[in-house]
Amino acid sequence: MIGAALPEAQVVQACVLAAASAGIGDAHVAVEFVDAERIAGLNLAHRGKQGPTDVLSFPVDEHDSFGPRELGDVVICPEHTEDLVEAVVHGVLHLTGMDHETDEGEMLALQAEIRSWLA
Repeated sequence: MIGAALPEAQVVQACVLAAASAGIGDAHVAVEFVDAERIAGLNLAHRGKQGPTDVLSFPVDEHDSFGPRELGDVVICPEHTEDLVEAVVHGVLHLTGMDHETDEGEMLALQAEIRSWLA
């Protein structure tokens, strides 16, 4: 079952470590595991790219003085992902504003470091 692709405690731990590593201590993140058809539709609609992918991030980044920051949503397709925990970390780092396509390798280095901390 896709909804049970990864235990909730692992998802939460990966989200917390990724956000904290980017300096964000209190935030909301939604993580959803979907099938290939769903992520392919999102990939086409939001990135203009055909076919399924492993992970997509949809930042919200609203900071409300009345509560925690709303980082956004991470959507993961387990059948196109080798490491689900790494995909969660990757998606959350994107929500914090990091981008491996434009940086000098910092995001992927941080991602690997965070992944090494997680069992």
